[in-house]
Amino acid sequence: MRITRFGSIVTAVLVALLDGCAVTPATPTPVARAELAPTGVLRVAVFTGNPVIGSLDKSGQPAGTTVILGTELAQSAGVPVKIIGYPAIAKMVEDAKTNVWDIAVVAYDPARRSVLDFVPAHMIVDLTYLVAPGSSIRSVAEVDKPGVKVAAARGAATTLFLERTLKQAAVVQADNEPAAFDMVREGKAQALAQNRYMLLGLAERLPGSRVIDDRFSAAEMSIVLPKGRPAALAYVGEFVEQAKTSGTIARAIDSAGLRGVTVAPAAK
Repeated sequence: MRITRFGSIVTAVLVALLDGCAVTPATPTPVARAELAPTGVLRVAVFTGNPVIGSLDKSGQPAGTTVILGTELAQSAGVPVKIIGYPAIAKMVEDAKTNVWDIAVVAYDPARRSVLDFVPAHMIVDLTYLVAPGSSIRSVAEVDKPGVKVAAARGAATTLFLERTLKQAAVVQADNEPAAFDMVREGKAQALAQNRYMLLGLAERLPGSRVIDDRFSAAEMSIVLPKGRPAALAYVGEFVEQAKTSGTIARAIDSAGLRGVTVAPAAK
């Protein structure tokens, strides 16, 4: 199920935020604009299961950093915006194959390069574990032991990474982030893998659980496009770099109240 919202009317708060941190890259070429918004509307896919990328506001509409950046990108390109919410990231990535959307934000993983083209990262956040109440696990290394089950959402960057790197622990996949958390809460897994911001919030809902201090990796959050849009990819890359230097991304992070999330360094 997807949640859609046309951006012809933007909330007053979002308009104020954009006015205060406008990014003005060069006007896109006709080719870049046509690749970026082939339907004439910039369709922004927002994964709402990870607050670093997006969430649902009190009215049930997608909100967060991707909505802010996607809306501003549309304004810079001179096209309307349509926001499309996805509760499951695997479905969002799958829809790139049929050009359902034009841009999205995901954590970089090489396994996704067959479907998506990546702009250099604009945000970085630690990836680590939440361990169940009563667990003796104190470090990332202690998770990778025989008999340990690690819950993770199907299609998430954490899942893809851990399937390649864990030697002894088993990755147990859930359909989405809430279902992965439920595995730990119900005793079906000893640890939950995700970004530190999400896990800190979940720990408050499960007394006795802990977020491990160290990390197994860092997620580089990037704007992505369906493959085969090189002119649009270059334009979005320019937009992102200017958004870093202007403070737009930092203000979007602050607006979303994201702890432990930083602006990515300038692309080399």
